[in-house]
Amino acid sequence: MIGTRIAAGLLTVATLASATACSTSDRPAHAQAPTTAAASTAPTESLKPLVQQALPNVAGKTFTSAIVELPPGASAAPHTHGQAFLYAYVLEGTVRSKLDDKPVTSFHQGENWVEQPGAHHVLTENASRTEPARLLVVFVSATGDPLKVNDPK
Repeated sequence: MIGTRIAAGLLTVATLASATACSTSDRPAHAQAPTTAAASTAPTESLKPLVQQALPNVAGKTFTSAIVELPPGASAAPHTHGQAFLYAYVLEGTVRSKLDDKPVTSFHQGENWVEQPGAHHVLTENASRTEPARLLVVFVSATGDPLKVNDPK
């Protein structure tokens, strides 16, 4: 019950934050611009930060909300989110995900999950070859830390 309340609260905050998203000039120096992977033959995800705000009551921590877009057939390289706590909510489509040694799980529109600090995201992919997928992702991270770190090649 408490976990559900926390998730609902994070979603509410993220939704409100996205409605009042700060402009690029208002972002802290460590805010990231929209990113996409290097050009390749396979489609990949893009991440567009909406709001990045230092938490006033938690020294050294930053709240970031972002939209992750996965074109049809797209997947992300295996990665971590450092020591960030992450909440993800599927806005559109179906996303297949595998964390650490857990089984692959499909998340459909309206479903959500959390990732603990240090979790290894082995698989992230759009389950559809014809329809896009979009996620609202909320990070609570150490101020200045990158939001995503791909595994070494």
